Amino acid sequence: MFLITEKKNHKTGKTGVIKGIKAAIPIAIGYIPIAIAFGVISVQSGISLIQATSMSLMVFAGASQFMAAGMIGSGVGASEIILATFILNLRHFIMSMTVMNRFRTLPKKSTAALAFGVTDETFAVLSMKEEDGDLQEEKFFAASLILTSYASWVIGTIIGGIFVDFIPQSISASMSVGLYAMFIGLLVPAVRKSWRTGIISVTGMVLCWIFSRFMDTGWAIVLATILAALIGVGKNEQSK
Repeated sequence: MFLITEKKNHKTGKTGVIKGIKAAIPIAIGYIPIAIAFGVISVQSGISLIQATSMSLMVFAGASQFMAAGMIGSGVGASEIILATFILNLRHFIMSMTVMNRFRTLPKKSTAALAFGVTDETFAVLSMKEEDGDLQEEKFFAASLILTSYASWVIGTIIGGIFVDFIPQSISASMSVGLYAMFIGLLVPAVRKSWRTGIISVTGMVLCWIFSRFMDTGWAIVLATILAALIGVGKNEQSK
């Protein structure tokens, strides 16, 4: 019985890993050019390759990394950079809590590791994936999804930092357009499955645009996310 269980868990884990890597491929395709742009901009802003790579390893949050690199290049103080990136990344608390709740039966170290790897893109994929009741497969799916995305971001940063002298700043800046294309690519399949997802997404975008007119971008994203999520929960309750 023990051997049968072990074989089943191994097969389930392998299936989860394969599915997670496949789901991460679109994210990796989007991350690499953006990370290359970050590596180029960082080095051009006076940040060393080691520092830029360390930031990608320890922060793993594209928007705040770009903002921090720009602020460093402008000579802004450390306290202002820390506060600004903290506000911008507040939405990660919401996403991380959602992921930790989904995997609440796992050890705290495992859920903490998964929470660290949560980005807008990985969270979108995890949210769109329906729970099938197989926690073993779910765990390996999430881990491989996050690890593949994380590796592509770090590798892209290194490439950008190494080849900074060969990539014009105008080209590196244009690479960030890939981020929007990636979001659209992740959103379209979900909208096809449920029109409510499209309504919630558009609502979130409109709210974020409105809030950004009179408050910081970070707070605008956080408030828009919370309100759009509440609207989504309300619509879901009405449909039951």
